[in-house]
Amino acid sequence: ARRTRQAATDVRVLWMGDSIAGTQAPALEAALKAGGAAFKDASSSGGGNIVAGDHPVTGKVAADTWKTLKENLSSFRPTVIAYQLTSYDWGTARQQLTAYRKLARTAKDADARLVLVSAPPIKIDDFFKPHEKELKQAPAMAAKAAEEAGGTDVSYLDAAALWGGDHAADKAQRAKDGIHSCQQGSAAFATWFTKRLGELTDFSPAAPATWATGPWSGDERFVKLGCG
Repeated sequence: ARRTRQAATDVRVLWMGDSIAGTQAPALEAALKAGGAAFKDASSSGGGNIVAGDHPVTGKVAADTWKTLKENLSSFRPTVIAYQLTSYDWGTARQQLTAYRKLARTAKDADARLVLVSAPPIKIDDFFKPHEKELKQAPAMAAKAAEEAGGTDVSYLDAAALWGGDHAADKAQRAKDGIHSCQQGSAAFATWFTKRLGELTDFSPAAPATWATGPWSGDERFVKLGCG
């Protein structure tokens, strides 16, 4: 058991995504640190995407994301880059695939494992409606990029196994806005993700009882969402 714990301390997870990933980050950090892993939250509210697409806003944000990633690779030196597909991964299937392939190459060059994980189902409001098709096709492109890489150092995780496909279902555990998660949903994701990470790496997940009721649950992100 001691050897396993020692191996776990070598796991360093860089967490990327948008504000949805941001609300999952406090629980994920608590869960990973309880298991002896290092964690850095590189998620970004209102962006975090790596797919530039043809939209001026997503193009600028993607450029910022890639720049920040380069800095984090140098300073944090992750062994795992985990990217949750964002609600801003707008673009054609080809543009999405190209971006996910680039991330796979970037991870390989940094000697890091890449874990692509699909986003939870969200409420498609007026803002997201024009991009609904793009958001729905993104997971298939991420899965394709992982498949092309041979599945050794690049993995795709389908979060529908946890959330289902309906944002309004109890299983999806969305906050009142239908997009983000409250503490319970974030804890559920952290439990699920660390278990899957343990299957891919030397990481041994800590029992949820050791971290799930920690101070992370008081994070201001939950307060702003009106979570209890």
